[in-house]
Amino acid sequence: MNEPLAERVRPRTLEDYISQNHLVGEKGSLRNQILKGTIPSLILWGPPGTGKTTLAHIIAQESKRPFYTLSAISSGVKDVREVIEKAKSAGNLFTTRNPILFIDEIHRFSKAQQDSLLGAVEKGWITLIGATTENPSFEVIPALLSRCQVYILNPFGKEDLEVLLKRAMTEDAILKEKTIDLKETEALLRLSGGDGRKLLNIFELLVTSEDSDKVVITDELVMSKVQQNTVLYDKTGEQHYDIISAFIKSIRGSDPQAAVYWLARMIEGGEDVKFIARRLLILASEDIGLANPTALVIANSTFQAVTTIGYPEARILLSECAIYLATSPKSNSSYTAIKNAQMAVKEHGDLPVPLELRNAPTKLMKDLGYGEEYKYAHDYEHNFVQADFLPDTLTGSVFYSPGNNNREKAIKDFLSSRWKDKYKY
Repeated sequence: MNEPLAERVRPRTLEDYISQNHLVGEKGSLRNQILKGTIPSLILWGPPGTGKTTLAHIIAQESKRPFYTLSAISSGVKDVREVIEKAKSAGNLFTTRNPILFIDEIHRFSKAQQDSLLGAVEKGWITLIGATTENPSFEVIPALLSRCQVYILNPFGKEDLEVLLKRAMTEDAILKEKTIDLKETEALLRLSGGDGRKLLNIFELLVTSEDSDKVVITDELVMSKVQQNTVLYDKTGEQHYDIISAFIKSIRGSDPQAAVYWLARMIEGGEDVKFIARRLLILASEDIGLANPTALVIANSTFQAVTTIGYPEARILLSECAIYLATSPKSNSSYTAIKNAQMAVKEHGDLPVPLELRNAPTKLMKDLGYGEEYKYAHDYEHNFVQADFLPDTLTGSVFYSPGNNNREKAIKDFLSSRWKDKYKY
């Protein structure tokens, strides 16, 4: 039997489904819809091995709908249209409920491929279920995303992973032939990285590699077997997060040598080029910000360019951007400013907008004094006038404090000269 363990023990019913209680538990946001059969088109977003494909199959099973599946890796627009035609026919012939079209890794679909789904989703010919490991806000076209509900799946927790192991031991015909002692599971659970499929793959490797009918699982056995059979960089597991963390911290710490090393590790491991470029874009604003606003322009240009050209040439652009950001002056003042402002909003709630700052498009609003005392800055010397732009409760509050770098020192001097009687910089 060549079928992997993860497939052999895949849950077939909602009761057997493990984890994701926030979606399919007793009070889960998706459970009632599944049981009633009122399923909207939806996107399942979560890390690998968290049950996205399984959940799609269960939804079809529970709602008794025809089920069609496509892989975004191997399917084109022609395949999509063929399946939609089959789904339309099946829906008309066999059920009043529209068929389900499941697309795995929908983030790999091009814009044209995603466009080809719009009509079928909008007219109700199919219920689309897309699975993705990437943020759908970036990877799914807005027109399609607006027609779908997005549900987030979380990595499996320790208890969920242990349930998976015990189920495999008791339900799988092959594993039941052996006596398995889970003496130690720390290494096994840690290496899975919350990925149920990866956990079962490693577990099956351990059990089937032992000649004896009795298998004792220890941390030492796990590490010795796994190191012999897996690559150093797993772009969906723990290494993925550890190395991107080291990469970001190296740039933040202004070390271009370390930055390009960790970049090379990701490139050689086959990391998604857009994932790397997106993190550089975030870093340019969070860690460099107003100390060098051009950093954000460079990072954005890099993101757009690597998205267009892809590997292998994209590595050069990523290297240039990483080195530029690493050698740039640093400031997190913008990040701190918005964090401080959000804390004020949470603490004080929805404070009213001062009357002089309100828009007055109607006569009634003008009669109520909306905008009446507003001072138009361009009517004053240097295009500036001291006024109150914050709610009274927050008058004098300082959310943004200029960082200690040449550019923000100039900003500090400018603000101090204008607001010396109001804000203390």
